[in-house]
Amino acid sequence: MPEPGRWAGRNPAKDIIRHDIWAQLEAEGINVGPAWSMIPNFAGADLAAWHLAQTPQWKAAKTGKTNPDHAQTPIRIRALYEGKIVYTPVPYLTKDFPYLKLDPVRLQASGISFELAATPQGFLEHGEKLEFEQVQRLDFCVVGSVAVSRAGGRTGKGAGFADLETAIFRELGVVDAQTPMATTVHSLQLVKDRHIVIEPHDSPLDFVATQSELIVTGNAMPRPMGVDWSKVRLDQFDTIPFLARLRDRMLARRAG
Repeated sequence: MPEPGRWAGRNPAKDIIRHDIWAQLEAEGINVGPAWSMIPNFAGADLAAWHLAQTPQWKAAKTGKTNPDHAQTPIRIRALYEGKIVYTPVPYLTKDFPYLKLDPVRLQASGISFELAATPQGFLEHGEKLEFEQVQRLDFCVVGSVAVSRAGGRTGKGAGFADLETAIFRELGVVDAQTPMATTVHSLQLVKDRHIVIEPHDSPLDFVATQSELIVTGNAMPRPMGVDWSKVRLDQFDTIPFLARLRDRMLARRAG
């Protein structure tokens, strides 16, 4: 049996639901590539992207953020073809810089296909390197998920990257409480509301798009509006090279 997850043990209840979803995806042959310890790619990811792209909020957006995983490559491709600027974090935040910018005008001028630039390998090679403070205001945010509920609860892969990024952006004013938060998943990743553990740092979803439907959650839970640095785990400071420097800048910004 595969390992329960490289970030297992931080929240046992979340570990259980992740384990169940990864196992179901593999049993049904839905995953595309490895599923365990990841935001899983899935058959029908392009259809889920299509459903999400029909929302008025997506159509009105000029800028957007997505997680870096393969499951969200189709939504990045759509965004670039629609002329949207796309921001994507470095996978696992392992570089000295946190973010990359994909500008469709710049990519076209350089002869780089949107299909290439939208892949994890492509945006690392062709994206513009940025600090968090250089990301412009975001009109729409797409996060990766392992399990979600119709009420907008979300469980990620367990590393805490997405919630940390969102909290940083909220504190910097890059997103606010009205910025749409969405995900794309396979319908097998939908679970009962009671199975999703909501912690204070978690951001609820406004939209959940699957290969067969768009779910408008109507979630009105409070959004965490900044980073509680005392709750950031020590291992995150160890594995994210720029995080301590960012913390110092943001604390100085608060004090100023």
